[in-house]
Amino acid sequence: MDKRAFFSGKLLPYLLVAPQAAVVFVFFYWPASQAIRQSLFIEDAFGTSRQFVGLENYRTLLSDPFYYKAMGVTVVFAIAVATLALSIALLLAVQADRVVRGATAYRTLLIWPYAVAPAVAGVLFTFLFQPALGVVARWLTAAGVDWNPLLNGGQALTLVVIASTWKQISYNFLFFLAGLQAIPKSLIEAAAIDGARPMRRFWTIVFPLLSPTTFFLVVVNIVYVFFDTFGVIDAVTGGGPAKATETLVYKVFSDGRLGGDLGGSAAQSVILLVIVVALTSIQFRYVERKVTY
Repeated sequence: MDKRAFFSGKLLPYLLVAPQAAVVFVFFYWPASQAIRQSLFIEDAFGTSRQFVGLENYRTLLSDPFYYKAMGVTVVFAIAVATLALSIALLLAVQADRVVRGATAYRTLLIWPYAVAPAVAGVLFTFLFQPALGVVARWLTAAGVDWNPLLNGGQALTLVVIASTWKQISYNFLFFLAGLQAIPKSLIEAAAIDGARPMRRFWTIVFPLLSPTTFFLVVVNIVYVFFDTFGVIDAVTGGGPAKATETLVYKVFSDGRLGGDLGGSAAQSVILLVIVVALTSIQFRYVERKVTY
């Protein structure tokens, strides 16, 4: 059966696409073009005067050791958050798919954190892990852990990883649960009749059928780590101590808004955009081959 849509007039398809095209242009292409243009100038902190310098902002940026430190922090942060958020969400989704009594309440409680703003999540974990007053910090101290993320860079990075992971688990949980519920139960029952144990059924049947959902969430989580975690880092550590939690997106803000280097900040945003687009393209080019639809 041919399901293609046919339009009597040539103008109607363009009118239907126009609203979405306008949104993409206004909120993506126009800001991106302005960032590229701004990265070619040196401006004062108030944006009242500018001088064209070409690629000088990029050369200065790529010779800055602090930029490479921020890149390394971002790589560690991205791998930790994406791995933990996906793994924990998948585990919770598998358990929620099995729950019979109280299933609705269980799923609702797991979805709630998604409604919390990143900055609010950051403040919440700051209170919990505050060295002098935090409840969790007191437990860690009682267990013999010298906990002080205000001075220890590794502990500060661990804290923002925990907060960012907690914020993203609910989103991943929703999609994993929907994917699990879409898998025909007859396949799992047939494997059980053949003698396959639960773990074998999961890795040979369930997880391969979840590959489209997993691939989608990997892409979304990478974008989340690179951009949407700014609020968490700003609320919890402000990039410190000693730039131990300064990721690429936070360095854009720090150098541009706080440091007044508008041209250098624009160059950083352009490089960050190129990195994210490249990572997404690589995932679609190589990872999607292993996806079973």
